[in-house]
Amino acid sequence: MTNKKALILGATGMVGTQLVKELGKSKIYSEIHLLTRRALKLADPICIEHVVDFDNLSKYFFKVTDVFICLGTTIKKAKSKEAFRKVDYDYVIEAARLAKTSNVEKILVITAMGANSKSKFFYSRVKGDVEGTLQHLALNTVHIFRPSLLLGERKEFRAGEKISGLLSSFAKFVFVGPLRPYRAIEANKVAAAMYVAAQTTAKGYHFYDSAEIEELAQRVTINSNHPDKIVKK
Repeated sequence: MTNKKALILGATGMVGTQLVKELGKSKIYSEIHLLTRRALKLADPICIEHVVDFDNLSKYFFKVTDVFICLGTTIKKAKSKEAFRKVDYDYVIEAARLAKTSNVEKILVITAMGANSKSKFFYSRVKGDVEGTLQHLALNTVHIFRPSLLLGERKEFRAGEKISGLLSSFAKFVFVGPLRPYRAIEANKVAAAMYVAAQTTAKGYHFYDSAEIEELAQRVTINSNHPDKIVKK
């Protein structure tokens, strides 16, 4: 166990749920703070839950080493574009600003493949706005993950993603070479890649598409005899 401390926003989502497990089993972090809308009642003593009002994040921010931002919703769930942007942009940027004032070492954020502030698609445009604002904030170290379609179990059913996920699972052999970044990726691999990136010493801004996320997740493992050390495969 080290003195590193983590903060996770979006711990109840598909990637966030896997990330809590990944960080917990690593033994790298002495504390893992979870900012959630509802109590999770986890058994792991190093996971400290905080039921918060995301409109007042500054009241709940903690001194930590790494901040993992896995926030995200859908238009259907948010019920309006404005509400969607509040979750996927406002909360993310506010967390990044608070992390900067708290001298957090690393910020790790999930956006999406195709993020582009000039996109004609609202979803991609919001994700692009997130990336652009993060770069203007001139943060110390930021790792931005741009996964394609995420595979895994969600708490809510999304028919379109379910069908697309099944098709992607059968069509992986098609998404090779230049098309590999478009291949669907499992949520646990994104979580593993975020954990791995948090243990690196590289400064500045780093971007990862699905192919690079998968490579990052596979590049290192936890040594079973020395769980506090990262070793290359």
